[in-house]
Amino acid sequence: MPPLIILAIAALSVSLPLLAWSVLARPSRERRQALTNLRRGLPDPVVDPINRPGHPGKSGGIRALARRLTPPRSARLLDRLLVRAGRPAAWPLDRVLAAKLIVPLVAAALGLLYISGTPGSLSVLIAVVVTVVCYFLPELLLQSRGQKRREQIALELPDTLDQMTIAVEAGLSFDSAMTRAGQNGKGVLAEELVRTLQDIRVGQSRRQAYDALALRTGVADLRKFVRAIIQADLYGIPIADVLRTQAAEMRMKRRQRAEEKAMQIPVKVIFPLMLCILPVLFIVLLGPAAMDIVAAFN
Repeated sequence: MPPLIILAIAALSVSLPLLAWSVLARPSRERRQALTNLRRGLPDPVVDPINRPGHPGKSGGIRALARRLTPPRSARLLDRLLVRAGRPAAWPLDRVLAAKLIVPLVAAALGLLYISGTPGSLSVLIAVVVTVVCYFLPELLLQSRGQKRREQIALELPDTLDQMTIAVEAGLSFDSAMTRAGQNGKGVLAEELVRTLQDIRVGQSRRQAYDALALRTGVADLRKFVRAIIQADLYGIPIADVLRTQAAEMRMKRRQRAEEKAMQIPVKVIFPLMLCILPVLFIVLLGPAAMDIVAAFN
């Protein structure tokens, strides 16, 4: 049996169970009944007639189909990645689910065209790899965006804590200092502080709002600061002392991270040096001598 047919059978045997699992992996009857009971008595949400699913001017049908075919666990994973990425306005969950459905299908169709034009085992392997990468492309993009966002928050945190420390020592409360830092700031951390204050104003407790802030960002330093603030509020520790200590510690950590990156530069330079610079240098220095030796023996 040719290897092309074997690879096609293997790909088909893997894709059919995945497709069946995507269609059949729906929430249980008990969960649907519980959600129905929770929504009972609540007013129906207002639906925009232009953005409703199935409208001819929008891709609501594709998004509804993508949401139906996507397993709940994958949808929750994508939603969590969107939260870590700051929920970009151009990337709502329905659009990401639709892209996760459409992009691999387009890649698979182009892969079949490529295989039909240049048949062979290598062509099949390239088509399968490209299709798999396109399937996981939304997760990769969201993960990268979330990583950049966490790095930006960690970079802005020491300066924001310094501003809040100065405001608290000047006589403002912690909430007022957070409000001033959120209004005066222009980065990602300022937006998160404003959202935390909005959560407190709509009725959440401070502990819940602070825990939600740490969960949304996923930054270890900010999580440690939130834990210190909660403990200070619980045990009556002066908030100015906590802010001052945390600000000094965050500045020290930022300096240590900068020194660590500086120490990593010589290690990262070794491989380009060995692969690109040293061979050329050896050719320039030893090439004439090797040519003279060859000419002398001839």
